[in-house]
Amino acid sequence: MKVSKKNINAVRRSVMRNLTKNIGKSHLVTGNYKDLVVRKVLITRPNHRLGNLMIITPLIQEVHALFPNSKIDLFVKGGVSPSIFKNYSYIDRIIQLPKRPFNNLFQYLRGWALLKSRKYDLVINSTTGSSSGRLSTSLARSQYKVFSDFNEDLSGKYSDYRHLAKNSIYNLRDYLIKIGSEDITAAIPELDLKLDQSEILAGKEKLHNLVQNSKNTICLFTNATGEKCYSEEWWEEFYDQLKHNFPNYNIVELLPVENVSKLNFKIPHFYSKDIREMGGFLNNVSLFIAADNGVMHLASASGVPTVGLFSVSSEEVYAPYNGESFSVNTNHTDNDTILRLIDVILEKR
Repeated sequence: MKVSKKNINAVRRSVMRNLTKNIGKSHLVTGNYKDLVVRKVLITRPNHRLGNLMIITPLIQEVHALFPNSKIDLFVKGGVSPSIFKNYSYIDRIIQLPKRPFNNLFQYLRGWALLKSRKYDLVINSTTGSSSGRLSTSLARSQYKVFSDFNEDLSGKYSDYRHLAKNSIYNLRDYLIKIGSEDITAAIPELDLKLDQSEILAGKEKLHNLVQNSKNTICLFTNATGEKCYSEEWWEEFYDQLKHNFPNYNIVELLPVENVSKLNFKIPHFYSKDIREMGGFLNNVSLFIAADNGVMHLASASGVPTVGLFSVSSEEVYAPYNGESFSVNTNHTDNDTILRLIDVILEKR
């Protein structure tokens, strides 16, 4: 019987959870904030998915704001991180585990070994529930470690505690307060790709070359993984309503790396495999609409108001996050309501 990749990953995750479920639980919060001198920080997120890596950008900014003289190392997975964090000048080293460990076993083991090569002043597991995050936090050398266990008290205190971009920041702040820091009340940073001006201007030119006019633009992304993906029929109906309600806007489609379209390529479309090129393009549109996926978070991090369509995954955990972005649950929200919400956002632009 053929064993699927999905089943292998499920078994691997189950084994990792069982091996790491007690890591950090006996770790006492010790030390004194006055004695904490932070020059080297490790943030661990050993995951290769675009969205999961974009979601740690607020935590990176938070650490820099709290400890501006520090340098940050990242422990991640896959090859996309150097592009995401290209303009984060205070990131020192990115330790990259291969996306497919068993195909690159030496590189995989070397990545884990590099955790021991430096002593850190502070180590932060960026995501509650990550077995490999807990393990890497445990293995790294530091007196001060934030394991980011789910905190029921914080969940009751902050209505947005469950969001993956914010959860680790609340946990970090709580940890620092417990060792003697004053209360930290600053606004939580937003996702940020840190596009530079040349990338934004290049994106503006690409958008203009696509639409050949000066009208504002709504951009769609019709792809997603598994059950999160909406059908061609859903997108056809939604596009027709969008076109009818917003006749003075261009409507274009950003294509996924697979170069597929639920609208069968019938509207102007833009294709790129370069994350920063995509971000520069998205920065110049007025609104981005997509199901829950990594490109949805890329859009938020590029500064465009983003509408996240949810039918399976949790909005509390994965909703697009910046000042004007919002999510809708399409199981309970009809298209007319979505279009009214979109109109409110576009009126502000």
